[in-house]
Amino acid sequence: PGIYVCAKCGHELFSSCAKYEHSSPWPAFTETVHEDSVSKREERPGALKVSCGKCGNGLGHEFLNDGPKRGQSRF
Repeated sequence: PGIYVCAKCGHELFSSCAKYEHSSPWPAFTETVHEDSVSKREERPGALKVSCGKCGNGLGHEFLNDGPKRGQSRF
């Protein structure tokens, strides 16, 4: 339980409350802690490249409409 932070700068990214089990080997989250926790840019349809909102460290992707509930995204 707790807050997941950027390994490079310590900026708050995700809460364990938003974490869920997914078939991916990576941790999966439905939302960020703060609106400015991450920055996003479209990489391809349905997938956004996600970086730390403070330092720009690469964090992976946001997959649109691939969350645990209809219409939710998966980080």
